[in-house]
This record gives sequence, C-alpha cells and structure tokens, in this order.
Amino acid sequence: MPIRPENRWLYPIDWPQISVAVRFQRAGGKCEQCGRPHLTRVAHLGDGRWWDADAKCWRSDRGRRIAVKESFVLAAVQITYVVLACAHLDHDPGNSHPANLKALCQRCHLIHDAEEHRWQRWWNLYRLRAIRDLFEDPRVTRERISRR
Repeated sequence: MPIRPENRWLYPIDWPQISVAVRFQRAGGKCEQCGRPHLTRVAHLGDGRWWDADAKCWRSDRGRRIAVKESFVLAAVQITYVVLACAHLDHDPGNSHPANLKALCQRCHLIHDAEEHRWQRWWNLYRLRAIRDLFEDPRVTRERISRR
C-alpha cells in the first residue's frame, strides 16, 4: 500500500531500499506470516486457507500444509492478487530496525494492523465531533436531528 503524502515525512529517506531488502532479500518474495508469494494470484477459501500451486497443497493462514477434510463449495473459492508490503511491527514508521520489520501480504498486514485501524477510526470520529462542537451552531444540529 502506498504511503500517503501527508505521512511520508514519518519514514526514513531510504525507506524504498529498506522495504525492498526486507521483502525480497530477507523474505524471498513471500509473506513471512503465511507464505503467500508476491505478485501471484492465489486461490483461497476466505478464512486464511489458500492453495499453494507450486507445492500443490492447501496451506493454513500460518503457511503450514493442511488437508482440507470437509468439502467446500467450489463457488466459495476466491482469487486474490498478492502484493507484499513491509510492515512495522510496533506501528512506528520511524523505527526501521530490521527486527521491527516484516514482509506481509495484504491479508496478514490488515490483521496485524486491525487494532491500530480501529483506534484510528475512533480518533478521527472523535476529532470530527470536537471540531463540529466548536464551529457548528447547536440549534442547527438539533433541527437537523428532529427532521429525521
């Protein structure tokens, strides 16, 4: 996922080189959490289980070989295009120590950042409400609510 322009200053100046080193030199072009390969289309069941076409087996959300015992509807199989990203484990873009970085596919990255995203949504709503309380006339707000 590209870095937003307003957040670019948080990252070190050599971030593109660091990201490439983590994703391709250290991780070998595969997610360090589940093992999905970079820039490939992967069939998956939506719950983390995915088909490894190279090894011709199903893998778990942790990249381990598994046997899919229960039958599944073929229509439930989804295809995802995998793109690796370099994730900060402590959510601090300024901390680019190799032990703090991990190459993750978009699924693993979203799961890792879920708590941070929840907090960010709450903070944005809180901030917008505070701005509204400062600058909007409360009588207009009450009238808008009573019309609904």
